[in-house]
Amino acid sequence: MELSERLKRLPVQFFATLVDKVNKAIAEGRDIINLGQGNPDQPTPGHIIRALQDAAEDPQSHKYSLFRGLPELKEAAAIFYKNQYGVEIDPKTEVAILFGTKTGLVELPMCLLNQGDLMLLPDPGYPDYLSGVVLAGVEYETMPLKAENNFLPDFSAIPEHQRNAAKLMYLNYPNNPTGATANRDFFEETVAFAKQHNITVLHDFAYGAIGYDGKKPISFLEVEGAKDIGVEMYTLSKTYNMAGWRVGFAVGNPTIIEAINLIQDHLYCSLFPAVQKAAIAALTEDQHCVDELVARYEGRRNAFINACQKIGWEAVAPSGSFFAWLPVPSGFTSEEFADYLLEKADVVVAAGNGFGEYGEGYVRVGLLVDEERLVEAVGRIGKLRLF
Repeated sequence: MELSERLKRLPVQFFATLVDKVNKAIAEGRDIINLGQGNPDQPTPGHIIRALQDAAEDPQSHKYSLFRGLPELKEAAAIFYKNQYGVEIDPKTEVAILFGTKTGLVELPMCLLNQGDLMLLPDPGYPDYLSGVVLAGVEYETMPLKAENNFLPDFSAIPEHQRNAAKLMYLNYPNNPTGATANRDFFEETVAFAKQHNITVLHDFAYGAIGYDGKKPISFLEVEGAKDIGVEMYTLSKTYNMAGWRVGFAVGNPTIIEAINLIQDHLYCSLFPAVQKAAIAALTEDQHCVDELVARYEGRRNAFINACQKIGWEAVAPSGSFFAWLPVPSGFTSEEFADYLLEKADVVVAAGNGFGEYGEGYVRVGLLVDEERLVEAVGRIGKLRLF
C-alpha cells in the first residue's frame, strides 16, 4: 500500500528532526541546554486549570457539543479583543474556534484557494505554513525578511506578476523566528497593498502578548480596513502557557470566518467543552499572570543578550516573541553551527535554514529556560572562542 502523492509531498517536519537529535544527546547522559524549542516552560495559571477541572466534572461536558464551539467562548474572544486592542468583534459572525492555530494556518489555503493558486509566505517563517500549501495543492512564493528592513517584507520588491496572481498572504508579528515586531504604519501599508491587488491577509498573532521595553504588540485588526481583507489568528498557547491544550481562535472578516467554520464542520466535532470553559477563564479573568510572564521573558532576554555581548556575539535584542535571532560566525552554515554547538557545548539552537532560504546565516534561540541556564549556555559557547 502506498501513501498518497499529497502526503509524499509534505515537507520533512523540521522540529521533529531537531527533537530526535536532542533526545539522542540526552540519552547519552549529556547535560543538554535546549534553546532550540518553542515550547513554553512555565505551567498554565492555576485559575485556568481549576476552570477545566470544574467543567470536566460536569456531565454536559462529556457529550458532543456545538460543532462551531461554545457561544460563550466566542463572546470571550470578542471581549478580549475589545479590552486588549479596542477592536469590535461580532462573536456570532467574526469568530471561529480553532483546535490550536496551527490547524487554522494549515486549513486556510484549503478554504480560500483552488489548486494551482498562488499564496505569499514570509521567509524566514514558521515551517508549518508549507504544510497548508502542500495539502491544498497550491503554489507559493516567498517574501524575504531582511535585517536591513527590520525583518518586514518589502511589498515594492514583489514582482508584478506575483502581486497580480497572489490570492493569500501570511504575516506573523511578533515574528517567529526573528523576534521582530510590526508597527501601525506597516499594517496600514499591508491593507492598502492587499486591497490594491485583491489579496486576502492572514495575520498569525501567536506571540501577540509578548512585547518588550514597554511596547505592546498591536493587532492587525486595529488598522482601518483590515477586516475587509483579512483575519487574525490568536492562540492561547503562548499567552497562557496552554500549548498542550490546543485551543485558539480566528477573528475578522465574516466570509473567511464562515469558510473556516465550514471546513471544520467536516473535519471535527467541536473542541472538548471543558477546554473551551478554561479558555473563557483565561481570556476574561485577571490578566496579571500575563504581565508576570512577559516580565519573566524580558528578564531572560536581557540576561541572554548581555551575556552574548560579553563574548562578542553580535546579538540584537528581540522586540517581541520569546525568540532571539542571532548571526552565525564566519566559516559555518546555520546547520553546521547548530550541530557544532550541540557536539562541542551541549547547547541546542535551531538552525535558521529550517525556517527558509533567508534564514541561512542565523540560528534561533528560545528564551524558554531560566536566566541562569541561558547565561550558562552562552558561557559554554564563549569557551569555543568563535567570536
